[in-house]
Amino acid sequence: MAIFLLPPPTRTIVFSNSSSTQLIIRSPNFTRRVRCRISDSSEVKSDEGASKLEYKPGPLDDFFMQSFRNKLVQEVGSDSEEPGYVGLIELVKLLFLKGRTRSETSDAAVRILKSLFPPLILELYKLLIAPIAQGKLAALMVARVTVLTCQWLMGPSKVNIIDLPNGESWDSGVFVEKCQYLEESKCVGVCINTCKLPTQTFFKDYMGVPLVMEPNFKDYSCQFKFGVAPPEDDGNVNEPCFETCSIARRRKLKSRECPMA
Repeated sequence: MAIFLLPPPTRTIVFSNSSSTQLIIRSPNFTRRVRCRISDSSEVKSDEGASKLEYKPGPLDDFFMQSFRNKLVQEVGSDSEEPGYVGLIELVKLLFLKGRTRSETSDAAVRILKSLFPPLILELYKLLIAPIAQGKLAALMVARVTVLTCQWLMGPSKVNIIDLPNGESWDSGVFVEKCQYLEESKCVGVCINTCKLPTQTFFKDYMGVPLVMEPNFKDYSCQFKFGVAPPEDDGNVNEPCFETCSIARRRKLKSRECPMA
């Protein structure tokens, strides 16, 4: 997560929506262009002619995965024997099983997210960036950083335009075409309690950015809406689990009776 210290007086901030995210800061006597190469997620045509996102792994993906895995190990207290992404999902399931309640699991996941950031970064972002332009700049920035740093975890994704409750439209959404976190875990409870709820809490409480995540449990897609608060009655939270839920089988329950799903 990068914090851009903006120069004083009049300034214009421009974002570009290409595979290279561009931040251009202009003032009367100052112009600075910052370009970040994103792990590519480009649209390609499938055999049926439909547009499909294709993800090309970036050079930092292994670092991000190992950092996340290390924090999971610290929270869970043990490691998985499985390497790579499979081992990561095993640890996530252990985190889910360790929690006695939904809130306990979510709180543990929030601690992990906080621990991934250097000291003071979150506080400075919430204090200095989140208030700018009624929160629009902060929402746009975190959407792009999410695509930049999290495709290894979620799968192919892109920034898109979302509608806000006040009628405005911001390009502060992130659309995940098919979330591999949900696909590999095969558990609605894991999705809701180790990803959706703690991620929404983390961005709102520690970065000052409202967020609602809308997973689709039929096609495994997910829509992030930065700048939009979750509804009071969120139907996704009470979804039954999949027929293939491995957590339910582990606890010898009927497949759709996954605990906390």
